[in-house]
Amino acid sequence: METKKKIRVGISIGDLNGIGIEIILNTFKDNRMMDFCTPIIFGSSKLFSQHRKILDIQDSNINKINNIANVNTKKANLLNIWEKEIELTLGKACVTSGEYALKSIESACKALKNKEIDVLVTAPINKYSIQKKNKNFIGHTEFLEEYFNGEALMIMISDIMKIAFVTSHIPLSKVNKVINIETIIKRVQQLKDSLIKDFSIRNPKIALLGLNPHAGENGSLGDEEKKIIIPAIQRLSQEGTLVFGPYPADSFFNKENIKKFDGTLAMYHDQGLIPFKSLSFSEGVNYTAGLKIIRTSPVHGTAYEIAGKGKADEQSFREAIFLACEIYKERNQNIQLKKNILSKKSIK
Repeated sequence: METKKKIRVGISIGDLNGIGIEIILNTFKDNRMMDFCTPIIFGSSKLFSQHRKILDIQDSNINKINNIANVNTKKANLLNIWEKEIELTLGKACVTSGEYALKSIESACKALKNKEIDVLVTAPINKYSIQKKNKNFIGHTEFLEEYFNGEALMIMISDIMKIAFVTSHIPLSKVNKVINIETIIKRVQQLKDSLIKDFSIRNPKIALLGLNPHAGENGSLGDEEKKIIIPAIQRLSQEGTLVFGPYPADSFFNKENIKKFDGTLAMYHDQGLIPFKSLSFSEGVNYTAGLKIIRTSPVHGTAYEIAGKGKADEQSFREAIFLACEIYKERNQNIQLKKNILSKKSIK
């Protein structure tokens, strides 16, 4: 019997002075991870040796390679993409750590575009360290949008909820200037498409949060709900999308409400991320939806304060790998299903 090809998971190492390499090493201590995927880490053997020494990790179960063609499917593979020995300053941001973090991302994305890997999982970066040498770098999401020519939607995912955002990394003072009917409709459609394509939810129910306290309180605390959010909901409903709201953000996030919906759309970054991280921080995953490629990451940052101390929790990173593989399988199944339907129609 022919065995199914394991999913090739490309991994960028994140900020060299953060906890990225530690959570990668901890994740692949468990040999069972290689039962369902083949990890390929884009980094440096010298760098990993430095981290192993600092963390006192004796056996990392990592296969060092200089060519992606030499991957060992039974181990985690470290693809050596530079030879230079980097001086670490754990717990501190610096230009060098940003420069090489970006090299890792770029190499992994090139492999993803060339179909040498199937999915991408990114360890946390410090975007300001990268910007010191590359002023045009805004973040992972924006980089991926440009590299793969698409428009992304950030969705935070856990067993409890799936929540996306109309706006993301912009000042709070600009949120109400950016939100309009068309933008909300576009974000809802992106979320709906992802729930169908990536999670096989046939007719998803989506909740929209209000922008103002108590969802505007009938206009007494702001009129964005009446002028923008409710009209967007009405148009979407007329088109057959199951979308409801706007719900007051201060009272929405209880178990009963969350269970009623397949996805939630928050109006701005902290409105959705504060409850998500409060309820799902250790196991939560950041998923970049809306693109042809699959990319996930843990929800936490570089955690400089614990870097090199052996205290990093790898659970969110491990969950990011699981989710990337699940989405890859779901997309392939949906593609195959469509092919089968089309072939049946052509026979008729």
